[in-house]
Amino acid sequence: MSVPNSVETQIKAVSRGLDSRTREGRETRVSTISQSYPTTVEDLWEACTSAERLPRWFAPVSGELRPGGTYQVEGNAGGTVESCEAPRSFTATWEYGDDVSWIAVRVAPDGDGARLTLEHTAYADTTAEFWERFGPGATGVGWDLALMGLERHLTTGSDGPPEVDGWERTDEGRRFITASSARWAEASVEAGTPPSQAGAARDRTTAFYLGEAPEGA
Repeated sequence: MSVPNSVETQIKAVSRGLDSRTREGRETRVSTISQSYPTTVEDLWEACTSAERLPRWFAPVSGELRPGGTYQVEGNAGGTVESCEAPRSFTATWEYGDDVSWIAVRVAPDGDGARLTLEHTAYADTTAEFWERFGPGATGVGWDLALMGLERHLTTGSDGPPEVDGWERTDEGRRFITASSARWAEASVEAGTPPSQAGAARDRTTAFYLGEAPEGA
């Protein structure tokens, strides 16, 4: 097995982007995160869709992982699988409380490995206040943590980042969260957000993930 990436290497290995689109005539914000892994398309697909492997790097997922089936991520969102073209792509709703957004996952060959690309789409009008306060890092840091867990799972065969209380206060955890939040702020500026607004949102998001501020701060 390979040696897992360091925090700094993992942060640099991930591509992040933001853009605006329309869905059913309404403006949406789309956050995109992508990473290449030293494995095959088939193995990467299985890691992302197998109920047995998902808990090893992401979280337990219950339900029917097929088109039209519903699913629930333990302690997180649930939804409906809208489409699936194994081993290349799937789409699903991402529902948390009263909020509904969408995810699209693609797996493709990338040189000697395989690349995972995830798009997370949300309506701009229903998330405007939250976005202004926390920016794309509010969900982006969470996806970064997932991709780091996947990298460690695929390179070592073990479980991903420590899923224990207090990991965010370790040196590794603080460095990772702070760097991820900063990269999402940079992506926000590139997408047109004023630097001062993006920086303030970055600081709030970082503090939240580090357990230094309440969610609504």
